[in-house]
Amino acid sequence: MLVELKKLIEANPLFRDKLTIPAFKASRLRTLINQSLNWQHQLCKNPRPNPDIKTLFTDHTCSSSNGARAPPPGNNPLAGPVLKPGVFPPLGAHGPFQPVVSPPPSAIAGWMSTANQSMPHAAVAAAPPGLVQAPSPAAFLKHPRTPPGGPGMDYQTADSEHLMKRLRPGQPDEVSFSASTQPPNSNNMYSPDDLPKTVIRNLSQGSNVMSMDFHPQQQTVLLVGTNVGDISIWEVGSRERLALKTFKVWDISACSMPFQTTLVKDATISVNRCVWGTDGSILGVAFSKHIVQIYTYNPAGELRQHLEIDAHIGGVNDIAFAHPNKQLCIVTCGDDKTIKIWDAVAGRRLYTFEGHEAPVYSVCPHYKENIQFIFSTAIDGKIKAWLYDSLGSRVDYDAPGLWCTTMVYSADGTRLFSCGTSKEGESHLVEWNESEGAIKRTYSGFRKRSLGVVQFDTTRNRFLAAGDEFQIKFWDMDNINILTYTDADGGLPASPRLRFNKEGSLLAVTTSENGIKILANTGGQHMLRMLESRAFDGARAHAEANVKPAIAAGPLGPIASVSASASPFERSDRIQQPMSLLASMESSRGTDVKPRILENTEKIKSWKSSDISDASQLKALKLPDSLTPNKVVRLLYTNSGLAVLALASNALHKLWKWQRNERNPSGKSSASSVPQLWQPNNGALMSNDVSDSKAAEESVACIALSKNDSYVMSASGGKVSLFNMMTFKVMTTFMPPPPAATYLAFHPQDNNIISIGMEDSTIQIYNVRVDEVKTKLKGHQKRISGLAFSQSLNILVSSGADAQLCVWSIDGWEKKKSRPIQPPLSHPSTLVGETRVQFHNNQSHLLVVHESQIAIYDAQLDCLRSWYPRDSLSSAISSAIYSCDGLSIFTGFCDGAVGIFDSDSLNLRCRIAPSAYLPSASNENPFPVVIAAHPTDPNQFALGMSDGAVHVIEPSDAETKWGGSTSHDNGGMPSIPSSSALNSQPSETPSR
Repeated sequence: MLVELKKLIEANPLFRDKLTIPAFKASRLRTLINQSLNWQHQLCKNPRPNPDIKTLFTDHTCSSSNGARAPPPGNNPLAGPVLKPGVFPPLGAHGPFQPVVSPPPSAIAGWMSTANQSMPHAAVAAAPPGLVQAPSPAAFLKHPRTPPGGPGMDYQTADSEHLMKRLRPGQPDEVSFSASTQPPNSNNMYSPDDLPKTVIRNLSQGSNVMSMDFHPQQQTVLLVGTNVGDISIWEVGSRERLALKTFKVWDISACSMPFQTTLVKDATISVNRCVWGTDGSILGVAFSKHIVQIYTYNPAGELRQHLEIDAHIGGVNDIAFAHPNKQLCIVTCGDDKTIKIWDAVAGRRLYTFEGHEAPVYSVCPHYKENIQFIFSTAIDGKIKAWLYDSLGSRVDYDAPGLWCTTMVYSADGTRLFSCGTSKEGESHLVEWNESEGAIKRTYSGFRKRSLGVVQFDTTRNRFLAAGDEFQIKFWDMDNINILTYTDADGGLPASPRLRFNKEGSLLAVTTSENGIKILANTGGQHMLRMLESRAFDGARAHAEANVKPAIAAGPLGPIASVSASASPFERSDRIQQPMSLLASMESSRGTDVKPRILENTEKIKSWKSSDISDASQLKALKLPDSLTPNKVVRLLYTNSGLAVLALASNALHKLWKWQRNERNPSGKSSASSVPQLWQPNNGALMSNDVSDSKAAEESVACIALSKNDSYVMSASGGKVSLFNMMTFKVMTTFMPPPPAATYLAFHPQDNNIISIGMEDSTIQIYNVRVDEVKTKLKGHQKRISGLAFSQSLNILVSSGADAQLCVWSIDGWEKKKSRPIQPPLSHPSTLVGETRVQFHNNQSHLLVVHESQIAIYDAQLDCLRSWYPRDSLSSAISSAIYSCDGLSIFTGFCDGAVGIFDSDSLNLRCRIAPSAYLPSASNENPFPVVIAAHPTDPNQFALGMSDGAVHVIEPSDAETKWGGSTSHDNGGMPSIPSSSALNSQPSETPSR
């Protein structure tokens, strides 16, 4: 504005070359205006809380009728109509003295003001030239301005309470609130030694970490989101992964068609941000495509799905929680240039904020006393601020770097910082002067050209930290120069991500090897030692006490709390084991998830096997089928748990979907509710291509479902077909035989990459998008019958009809190790026959299934434990799979029986006789060819039978879980320890 005023004066021939315009600070004019208006209001005879001051050209008087309306300026040529709130725009873009629209009076946070009701989103309205100034009631963050380099001004007055406090005799005339005001020497209690710089833990996430957040109350619980859409919750003290949720769309039918179309074209998805709610009972995840997912969390580490919201078109770039009007809300922003506010209980959209002209990069909700507001930043460098209404943004100015910027308040909420990186790689860490909307200080020490967008965090109201130049750099908030730095013993990326815990005693830092390093100060190290000690005491007391879980009230309702001891059905490795600090530091060089498969003498619990032989002892449902029955050769649940998909030996797929009703309000698969054998309206069937040289019944079938349930890939001896699950249409076919595909597995980090096991014993790594075989792996002697990826170990394990296991590195696809599976003692010769593999949830233990055994192997292919058919389960094994929680193994047998085993000990927990779920009139002696586990219910499974039937099995209403718990004296069937686990030679460690 000063620039335009200067141009106007110099353009007048009466003044040209006769006046010299003095140099002003960019904020000087605003300061003078503020002082004038505040002085007018102080002298007002009837001051009201919300003054409406429109001009400097007439004296202001608060009227009793309308609160603040001054007489309109008569014929003043400089006065114009009042149209909109906000700051002065860059005047050069619109002509000199173009007016800014002014707001009506209302309670506001400092430089923010409510907008004119009639024009909620107008940015600038054309009108006769005039200088119009907008008032506003509140003293916080009073008048932001564009930092040096960009014009823009604003005036907001204070509410009367703050105004009268500030304008007592001896106080400055201008109302302001200093965000950096702190008690004298309040920071002197801290020193650089309080910074967490000692590496105390290494966690192997397995994929690139995109976002982290420590639990606000449990100081050692860390939430992690990755570039493949997974989220994990880690207990960093014990290195235990409390929860792992791979990405899936919970209800694809409720999502928008643009989102569904995007997923079909490219199913890869990343976590952009994951964050805890203020009390830690809820967490939110923002994804790179359209949606956010909200989980509830209890201290036992249990995550429950709460809300899935199709929030933005394109990526959701940030998510946060806020409490306007004491209502828990979700704040999101996205590529569609909007910020949206959602009710966190019902998922209802409350507000949509529009005004950014570029994708919104981050949001920062905050409050000052009773004023709730939100900062937002866009990738064009614009910073805006919003109140929880529909009246538009209250401020508009530029962030240093004019690109990706995040804003964070200090823990006590009094100091505001931002960190951003320009497109040229220049990084800027600054503190803002809220009373001026100006940069208070700029911190130095960044690399001239940062490699990536620099991330930062604050702690203890005293320190700042940022990841730059393969290091973590620290600043004292009151000093622009670097305080200290650390490289965390090396292995950091160029711009590591980082996050402090609430106390500032721990710092999580991402590594270049898809891991996380936990840095601790002295207090953090002491805290971890105390937790280890308590875990030891808790393990000792486990057998002596059983405490019922408490019910804690969360923002979304009651949440079950963790009990003091594990339940009889809880895995023993959920109890933190004692670990010395030295041992923990040494083991930090290895993987974070330490296998704990204990011998019987070490286990705290055992299982007593129970026998179920009558239909009244369980719930079983035979799925309705109007089509010709054929042997079910492949069976799986959809990832949403809403349907079951079977592939029959005649190459035909069958899909059963459950409907929401009073008996089944969730709409998920259930043995208590009959589903529909679903087909599109046109009656189309999904049928695989078959070989010309071999009948489909004689061919090996294979199937794989995309994470979002949108499409299925399948083969039955012919070409591999890709089907659209909503239309049953064939999208494409590839890989014509020979050789035929015998097993399919999606790459965990890229759904466009498929690992295909072949009939000729090779494994082909195929890129669907470019229709190209990237590489061919050779190591087996017979056809491939199983493939399993481990994200955390970065390996692929294959199994074949030669009963061999091979480990392949995902990075270069080189073979790391191979070994035949261990035969039973009664079978000294080498085994052959179809062998299946599946990784446990911990991504370290491997379930190996052969007709002669089920066994647990580690990633070095050492057999840790095995079980062989005997006694009441003496028939050959037909199929086996982990339950979704990894605590059980469902096993089918060729005589029709089903065994449920404890996954740690392989003790038999429960035997289900064929008579419990098969009609008594059956003379065919059908048996389960394949078994599938429900994705979210750990006690539900489905059986694909040799006679073409599909059965869904659940415990009875009287028994919520399979089997019972007792001591070792009750004769739980022991497993056979593996000799190779005790006497194995050192082996290569798979690359991580």
